[in-house]
Amino acid sequence: MEIRRLDGTDRKLYELVAPLVMDPLILKQNNNYPFKTSSRHIWYIAFEGDDIIGFMPVKSSSSGLCIDNYYIKDDREDTISAILYRIEEDTAPASLLTALVHKRHVAAFTKNCFRTWIEWKNYEKMDYNPLLKKNGKTT
Repeated sequence: MEIRRLDGTDRKLYELVAPLVMDPLILKQNNNYPFKTSSRHIWYIAFEGDDIIGFMPVKSSSSGLCIDNYYIKDDREDTISAILYRIEEDTAPASLLTALVHKRHVAAFTKNCFRTWIEWKNYEKMDYNPLLKKNGKTT
């Protein structure tokens, strides 16, 4: 699996993700909420060969970084973990990283050092806490 990083306004981003973000089945997986991007976004896109198997846009704001409106083909936990690992590598240790997580992915985010601080019907707001790691493993 390869993870590529692209700026939110990179022309290549549009070429790669447009077929996915405009697909009615993928929009349905995202509770019909549209995917968004801007110059404040960095996109992490997972590939297996030429196929995109997931993406997570990370938006930068004055309060930190936020993952929102992401896509994971077949809800694969290994894809979630690989993308989150790459985001963690690229993120300054002092940066606050939050995520709006689909209920079906909460366990995968928890295994990757995220913890829930707000629960809603379809989502949980989680934040990344590197202190949950112990000897290279999550607790």
